[in-house]
Amino acid sequence: MNKLSIYTFNTLKEKYGGHSSWAVWADITDKPKSNMEDLSIFENKKILEVLNTEIILVALNFSADIEMKPWENFHGKNGEVYKLRYALKNTPLWGAYMTDIIKGHVDPKAKSMMHHIKEHPEKVDANIKRFEKEIKDLNSDNPILYALGDDVSEILNNNLSHKYKIKKISHYGWKVNQEKYKEKVWEQLNLK
Repeated sequence: MNKLSIYTFNTLKEKYGGHSSWAVWADITDKPKSNMEDLSIFENKKILEVLNTEIILVALNFSADIEMKPWENFHGKNGEVYKLRYALKNTPLWGAYMTDIIKGHVDPKAKSMMHHIKEHPEKVDANIKRFEKEIKDLNSDNPILYALGDDVSEILNNNLSHKYKIKKISHYGWKVNQEKYKEKVWEQLNLK
């Protein structure tokens, strides 16, 4: 695992922090969604020891049109992302870099998003180029890309399988409880 420098961390925060983050969250307290929005974890330099630029979790796109604070994506208390926190704790994916493959297009429904990009393939091309620049800025040697769901897996495999190792885990929006989601993700990661 590459040691992430404070310089690279701050550069990533400045360039991509509005739509990316890291697969690390504050601890759960009393409820499954507790502390999901706590971004103070990124203020302590010790966080650099946890973050891993060699694993990149890739989601599809923003589902809501909101202004994001740096590293806030994947860290809100709304939605189902709390299941991802629960599933990734104590796995090799904890601390991974997280981003969306399609930026600048908000759609809460993956089906309509995929329909849109099939009609506008130039958007995929532009976003793949942007994503590769983001990977370069991570300074990772040979990252493994983890697609969150089938749609992202299709996009990544169609465009980047010749350059990167691509794996897939279920999307956290899958309509199951956090226990079932964790069980599935751990099965996909061969951690059982």
